[in-house]
Amino acid sequence: MLSVLRNRTYRRLFTAQVVALVGTGLATVALALLAYDLAGADASAVLGTALAIKMVAYVAVAPLAGALAGRVPRRALLVSTDLTRAAVALALPFVSQVWQVYLLVFLLQAASAAFTPTFQATIPEVLPAERDYTAALSMARLAYDLESLFSPALAALVLSAVSYGWLFGGTVVGFLASAALVVSVVLPKAAAQPGGGYRRAGSGIRLFRATPRLRALLALDLAVAAAGAIVFVDTVVVVREHFHRPAGAVSLALGSYGAGSMLTALLLPRLLARAGDRQVMLPAALALPLALAAAAAVTAAPGTGASWAALLGAWALIGAASSAVLTPGGRVVRRSAADADLPAAFAAQFSLSHACWLLTYPLAGWLAAGAGLPVTALTLGALSLAGVLAAAALWPGHDPETLDHVHAELPAGHPHLADAHPATAGGWRHGHHYVIDQHHHSWPSAAAH
Repeated sequence: MLSVLRNRTYRRLFTAQVVALVGTGLATVALALLAYDLAGADASAVLGTALAIKMVAYVAVAPLAGALAGRVPRRALLVSTDLTRAAVALALPFVSQVWQVYLLVFLLQAASAAFTPTFQATIPEVLPAERDYTAALSMARLAYDLESLFSPALAALVLSAVSYGWLFGGTVVGFLASAALVVSVVLPKAAAQPGGGYRRAGSGIRLFRATPRLRALLALDLAVAAAGAIVFVDTVVVVREHFHRPAGAVSLALGSYGAGSMLTALLLPRLLARAGDRQVMLPAALALPLALAAAAAVTAAPGTGASWAALLGAWALIGAASSAVLTPGGRVVRRSAADADLPAAFAAQFSLSHACWLLTYPLAGWLAAGAGLPVTALTLGALSLAGVLAAAALWPGHDPETLDHVHAELPAGHPHLADAHPATAGGWRHGHHYVIDQHHHSWPSAAAH
């Protein structure tokens, strides 16, 4: 897996991702403690609202960023968003009102919504080989896990010496270092994208609507969001209010989630070489509602040492299962879109998946504040199970890349029909790697192939 780091461009981009995510992880812990200072026991409601605002920014901005990526040089776009995020993080330690947190979170995440899908669409062009790209996806998952494992541990170390406000300084350093690393490489030029900006912004959404495996991917994203929301929104309240443990234990709980995710990411390249994406993602997703049922039982019981260990185990299981679902997601998107449509496809996946978090984040926050943690875990568990069942129904068990299909609308002699032959019922039949594009507007029925 580490062999992909021999590619100089990818190595520097990966390092940029790591340092930015370490900074983001420090901000995650600091934001939770800031919310607790401002709102006390209602911190989960404040965090739920702040994270819902984050999702609004992601859902609204990402499709437009996907369209913009075809017109603005990628390096300039990535660097400008890093600098914007650094400026916002610099202002966060000085807020004194909840509404100020909400405003700065929106600005910070709007910049992230432009950065992340552009970065994701660049990697398959830097590493075109399937094996290298699969390794890069696992490396990216490991980088994200630093936000849940190394960053909280670093935060706990910093908190032992200074106040949490200094954690935001680490966020600023991370974004500035990321910008410097992106400046140091030459990135591939984006493939030409037909149509105007608004049309390109919607093309990724149309891909998801027309492609069965992408619709299933969205259902799996909902399952992950339902489980992840209780981790990211309610951990601070579970630790401080239910178990009455110190602030450093928040980092330990989040670190358990990250440890489970990281272990899975290390194992996935070998597993995906033997089994298909569907065979890995669906069974892993089934573990999510089980983990949430365990979380409901733990939070319904008194906060003992045994129940604390059980909570850490449930958080680790959620991390492991989420990683096994999310990491192959990039492979699913890549095989479902033409090269020219990759920025729009990744932007749509980013936007739609975070629409799921837009639902689950406030649900986790408001339910915990109003109905209690056990009810919250059971409700999110039911939502997660619904997502898994929908994905199993939407994603065909037989899902080859090459599909035979008929073109009834293209005239004889069209360049796309070079290898086609007349179909029995009219039109022209051929087979190839099938994606939704200018020549293929809908998915062929099972009977057609």
